[in-house]
Amino acid sequence: MATRDSKDPDLERSLTLLWSGRPQGRRGPRPRLTVDGIARAAVEVADAEGIEALSMQRIATELGYSTMSLYNHVPSKDLLLEVAADIGAGPPPDIGDPDDFRPAVRRWVAALWAGFRLRPWMLRVPFDHAPVGPHQLAWLDRLLRPLLAAGLSGRQARVAALHLTAVVRGTAQISLSLAAVNRTDDGVPRSDADLARILTGFLDERDYPALTAVYTAELAGDTAADTADEDPLPFELGFGVDRFLDGVESWVAANRPGADS
Repeated sequence: MATRDSKDPDLERSLTLLWSGRPQGRRGPRPRLTVDGIARAAVEVADAEGIEALSMQRIATELGYSTMSLYNHVPSKDLLLEVAADIGAGPPPDIGDPDDFRPAVRRWVAALWAGFRLRPWMLRVPFDHAPVGPHQLAWLDRLLRPLLAAGLSGRQARVAALHLTAVVRGTAQISLSLAAVNRTDDGVPRSDADLARILTGFLDERDYPALTAVYTAELAGDTAADTADEDPLPFELGFGVDRFLDGVESWVAANRPGADS
């Protein structure tokens, strides 16, 4: 459970902060200290040292201001993390023609996966509500386009988008956690085959028949053709995403007006 340094921020306060740096069409000098500048400084610290290094005092020091000056713009550490996560997300990817449903969705998934690999600290940012920042909503909008083009209704597309986001996020969290823990003495991450080889020495086939069969098959090299070399998605993510897209296509086809029941 995340530690809170103030009352939980409400949605209205998050929206005000997250959208405060958007262009307003005003002339004249911008204020020296802004929410956007604070968030970008936080991203730089998190990129270099991880989320543990983020604090209001640290960001104030980086920017050359007092901690109280930062609190005048960003009232809590929770909100600091929220605006940093939105800036860290960056603009959404180019997914090509949204009418080309599968490739478009896969490009979006690959971009999100790459973003989490680049900035793993974003996986540890707690949220009290759905992301509502301009960058993260732009990512959602970009994914909704091919889902709507595929024939889903608005509500169905939104639910499908949330599911895909959760799949990518969860897979990235597990993958990065395992890579950090399961390392050799030289610090090199162990492969799935390495882990299978270790675990098979502890498993009794009578108690774990399915798991033993899976690990035996993996050690025999049956996964060699699971993922093409040029595929930007690892097998543990790409397989699930492709089967999800299979389901969307089948469901849309079966529920078109005039489709056989």
